Amino acid sequence: MSKELKIGIITIIIIIIFIWGFNFLKGQDIFQPTKRQFYVEYNNVGGLTEASSVFINGLKVGGVDGIDFNTNQNKKGEILVKFSMDDSFQFSKKSIVKIYSPNPLSGSNLVILPSNEGEKAQSGDYLTGEVEEGLFSSLGARLDPIQIKLERVLVTTDNLFNNINNVLDKKTVNSVKTSVLEIEKTIADVRKTITALNAVVDLNAKSLNETLKNTNQITQNLSKVTDTLANTNLGEIMRKAQYSLTSMNKILDGINNGDGTAGKLLNDDELYKNLTAMSQELEELLRDMKLNPKRFVHFSLFGKKPAPYKPAIVKQEIKE
Repeated sequence: MSKELKIGIITIIIIIIFIWGFNFLKGQDIFQPTKRQFYVEYNNVGGLTEASSVFINGLKVGGVDGIDFNTNQNKKGEILVKFSMDDSFQFSKKSIVKIYSPNPLSGSNLVILPSNEGEKAQSGDYLTGEVEEGLFSSLGARLDPIQIKLERVLVTTDNLFNNINNVLDKKTVNSVKTSVLEIEKTIADVRKTITALNAVVDLNAKSLNETLKNTNQITQNLSKVTDTLANTNLGEIMRKAQYSLTSMNKILDGINNGDGTAGKLLNDDELYKNLTAMSQELEELLRDMKLNPKRFVHFSLFGKKPAPYKPAIVKQEIKE
């Protein structure tokens, strides 16, 4: 073989190795052509490159073949991503292809959220694309409201300190100092009072001890009295008292109803009238005996018969 042929063969081999390596770095194997290709449209690819991989449930099933602007005039400005799959895993056209980043330091990849509803996806179909928020974007979305609140708090705090500076003028500061001095004097007076109370307590400690002893004895006596009351048959006493009250109520009800001798005496109007008439007749009899004693009593030593009774003329009393 001539040198020229050898150089040509080596050059061709180097070119083939270079092409294979370049495609290998892009995630493509030229010796094993892809089976299916799909297209996805995005407004923002979020760092996706042609070297990015395609995953289903964490398993790599393909790679990104191309990223370019959409040539459709109605979708001008959108980005069209073409990716291929080496795996024969079947999914429907309703599956979602999401751009995600595993961590802030790594690039973005495609992950297919497979769906089994509807028609099966075929090579060349367009799938629905979504972009998953990254760590920094999600943190920024959450920190934005906090930042707004912090700004409001800082403004409110600034206004508060301005108001405090306006309030704390020389007169206010002097008033505060005077108040502090008055508080110190009050505390000193309170300490003196406490000292005097301690002295009084020390002087009357014996009396207090005796008082406490007497109080203790009183409580013990009360405890004995309560024990005695607890040991007595209060239930039997209360039942007897209730029975006595019930009997008394029955007697009083009978008297009110006119039952028995006492009831008839208290409730019989005829008996009252008879007694009233009897008292009047007795009064008239006593009056007649006082005015005409000879009519009822006759005394004679010689057995002389009494003269016939002649009623005495009595002057009539003038009634009012």
